[in-house]
Amino acid sequence: MQAEPKKSLVGTEFEVEVGPVAHGGHCIARTTDGQVLFVRHTLPGERVVARVTEGEEGARFLRADAVTVLEASKDRIEAPCPYAGPGRCGGCDWQHAKPGAQRRLKGEVVAEQLKRLAGLTPEEAGWDGTVMPAEGDKLPAGEVPAWRTRVQYAVDADGNAGLRRHRSHEVEPIEHCMIAAPGVSELGIEERDWSGMASVEAIAATGSQDRMVILEPRPGARLPLVELDKPVSVMRVEEKDGGVHRVHGRAFVRERADGRTHRVGSGGFWQVHPQAADTLVKAVMQGLLPRKGEMALDLYCGVGLFAGALADRLGDQGAVLGIESGKRAVEDARHNLADFDRVRIEQGKVESVLPRTGITEVDLIVLDPPRAGAGRKTVQHLSSLGARRIAYVACDPAALARDLAYFRDGGYRVRTLRVFDLFPMTHHVECVAVLEPVGKGS
Repeated sequence: MQAEPKKSLVGTEFEVEVGPVAHGGHCIARTTDGQVLFVRHTLPGERVVARVTEGEEGARFLRADAVTVLEASKDRIEAPCPYAGPGRCGGCDWQHAKPGAQRRLKGEVVAEQLKRLAGLTPEEAGWDGTVMPAEGDKLPAGEVPAWRTRVQYAVDADGNAGLRRHRSHEVEPIEHCMIAAPGVSELGIEERDWSGMASVEAIAATGSQDRMVILEPRPGARLPLVELDKPVSVMRVEEKDGGVHRVHGRAFVRERADGRTHRVGSGGFWQVHPQAADTLVKAVMQGLLPRKGEMALDLYCGVGLFAGALADRLGDQGAVLGIESGKRAVEDARHNLADFDRVRIEQGKVESVLPRTGITEVDLIVLDPPRAGAGRKTVQHLSSLGARRIAYVACDPAALARDLAYFRDGGYRVRTLRVFDLFPMTHHVECVAVLEPVGKGS
């Protein structure tokens, strides 16, 4: 006998007391019969009417939006962005929270993930619990830092550029994104007709005037003549292979960090916040304290940001091996680091390339893995190399906490953890953990 389909609860409303913040830009509440609700657009301690957006009877949890606030938190403000709110743009999570409260919430999420997945208190992780804003981002409530140097606009059926709604393919047309960096806003993407395009990505480099747009046409559509308010390079995403190809201008932008210029090809990874690259290099180098002549690994090295910083500090007798899976990023890294004789960049996945190198010991390791983290096998390998210090740069606190537990199994402890708010108004956060072998240090 076929089981009856479970009844959808989408649209059902519950009056709830809101509990703690959870990883992902929402807070936790429970219905009267104990079902868990992940509620967006609310804050801990509030009483709200939550309308279900996803889920069915008997599901492990439901997703919901707070559509009416009955009792507001003292941390609540009117969202500065007109496109924020239930059912609207999904780009920001915390427009309705004071800036200091946003950082506090992010700190609570990091602390909860560390405890749950790594069994660590903030004190045990060498962290004072604070989430540091980037330079220039400490603004009064109601003001929004314009930090996002790369914005991917979705295009609706009428050719309007906008941003996707939360967990949806639907497009929220916008006239201006408040968190977009001035170099993106001045292109005027939102003001023109993008009929035939599926998406338009705008990139404004930090430290140069380079601007780029990457167009993804819908199947069979022709590329428009791109005339924007500032000079711009144009790239297109090919329908056949998903590769990005040059249409007009340079195929890269020049980014500046740690006193060096870095070439970053279209689709190549670079930190989105204008202060992020310098902030993270500084935190990593302060944690590692590189010494002349040491051997270092830079894993998931992108276009060579940390490899270059290490090579600068390790001197002529030092050596750096970078590993990166992206072909274009490897080309850029080799170009960016051509001045250094003792830097080598290998292409491929870390877990397959590293064992092939035959390296059995190193002094320092930097790893900046993708959102899923490095994983048990890679961490076990790294733990066997005897590095005196390891710097782990993480954009996801859950993945970081899981990997820290694996490092502990491999004989490493966290010496310091620093947390940076490099994605204001969103739930994202960047962490730098510095590890050392158990028994070393204070």
